[in-house]
Amino acid sequence: MSAIDAARFQADLLAWYDRSARDLPWRIPPDSGRRADPYRVWLSEIMLQQTTVAAVIPYFEGFTQRWPTVEALAQAPEEDVLSAWAGLGYYARARNLIACARAVAAAGGRFPQDEAGLRTLPGIGAYTAAAIAAIAFGEGATVVDGNIERVMARLHAVETPMPQAKAQLRAHAAALTPVRRPGDYAQALMDLGAGICRPRAPACLACPVRTHCDAAGNAPERFPVKAARAPRPARHGIAYWLTHEGDVLLTRRPGKGLLGGMTSFPTSDFLDERPSPVLAQAPGANWRILPVPVEHGFTHFSLTLAIAHADISGRPRPAGLWRSQGELESAGLPTLFKKVARAGLAALKEDA
Repeated sequence: MSAIDAARFQADLLAWYDRSARDLPWRIPPDSGRRADPYRVWLSEIMLQQTTVAAVIPYFEGFTQRWPTVEALAQAPEEDVLSAWAGLGYYARARNLIACARAVAAAGGRFPQDEAGLRTLPGIGAYTAAAIAAIAFGEGATVVDGNIERVMARLHAVETPMPQAKAQLRAHAAALTPVRRPGDYAQALMDLGAGICRPRAPACLACPVRTHCDAAGNAPERFPVKAARAPRPARHGIAYWLTHEGDVLLTRRPGKGLLGGMTSFPTSDFLDERPSPVLAQAPGANWRILPVPVEHGFTHFSLTLAIAHADISGRPRPAGLWRSQGELESAGLPTLFKKVARAGLAALKEDA
């Protein structure tokens, strides 16, 4: 592993960023002398956690049009925010978003300007605090996300496997973090990791810092070294499609836990074994399993949902959140239950 000249590395990277920075709706032009809006930086960073830029852009634009300031977001009903977030995934982020907006609004609408202060807010961890501090406030914070870890692992050809290498990679990143233009530098590293130093097929010949890199031309895809991954557990459940005079019963999930607070179909628990199709809200209903199981991957387990259908038209309608079948796409369902809606509609159309 060779030593890197930090000043030269920073100069090469920032010169490339000045020419090639991605045009993103939460950014300001590089080296413009202006600071980014902390609200927009925070909102984008929360949305970008474990989510691609392409997926985030329309959500970010929708949120900022509807709630242009942190105070506006803080005043929004939680149900509206969760509905606007539907499909973006990792729904704890949405609940933390609301809590954080309300905390900032209660403090006068100003975000703390340093990492320590930012980390006191709901949903803001080490990476997000550093990113906001650097990009919005010009603090010399060391920003380390997955893209930057990959860049550091390749620059230094780090042989320690992940996740044990994280502290080492952070130390390498800290040694290269500049005092001048820390926000542009952090975003330059993010762009480098996303567009040049990609996980697969890195474009080493186009890399502006390849002369500093120990892995360039030496199997860079091998870095960061990954430990063997344990197989993801498989779970099973049932989504209940109960109809009454053409309407479908939906529910709102408990505020805490998986998909907390989101609109969904009623479900069984998600179990290691396949559960029995029984729904307490419609005792005696004639349930049948539709031939369209839904597959979905969560971070820590894969899920197979069977869809159980029953129709109770002509009987008293149980209390609940009823929607017409035509309203399901606009009902604020998260991705898992959008899959259920599409699969169920297709199966029932085949039956018709």
